[in-house]
Amino acid sequence: MKSFLLFVFLSSGILQDNFYSELSEAAVFRTTQPVAYDGSYFAIGYPNGDIPSDKGVCTDLVIRSYRRIGIDLQQKVHEDMMANFHLYPKNWGLNGPDKNIDHRRVLNLMKFFSRFGEVKEITNNPIDYSFGDIVTWNLGAGITHIGIIISQKSTDGKRSLVAHNIGRGPEISDCLFDFEITGHYRYRGK
Repeated sequence: MKSFLLFVFLSSGILQDNFYSELSEAAVFRTTQPVAYDGSYFAIGYPNGDIPSDKGVCTDLVIRSYRRIGIDLQQKVHEDMMANFHLYPKNWGLNGPDKNIDHRRVLNLMKFFSRFGEVKEITNNPIDYSFGDIVTWNLGAGITHIGIIISQKSTDGKRSLVAHNIGRGPEISDCLFDFEITGHYRYRGK
């Protein structure tokens, strides 16, 4: 009987969703922290290095949300870039990885999540986006953006809201389809 109940429990997705529920809660928490939008380069510690807590950009919200649940994206991205630098974008003219900034670049996170997470379909259907999903956008003029889908819904209940930092500090917005979606991922940190 116990094995049957465990099977039902696992099949229901309750255990699977707990991770993404924690990630969603961590992202919501980030929106309660005062952060001025600042994309400056900082020399930071490694591993678990972070820029000053009152500064950040969209990637920092994602990094800090994962860190809150025990996953250091700085270390994971850096380790993969050390071994596979040739697979990552070369937009910044670097000859090798830089532990201070690589994880803070949307294009690098997109590559990392596509290598180690689940790449999900990009659609215009809100039901295809679940809390804990990572979404990236093209804001135009070569500007990329990233955020985390959270468990809260839009006022009409049709869309999940997004925790992100688009220049005004961390916030929760009904913006999922406001820009061109360029990536859709789920990453558990394995």
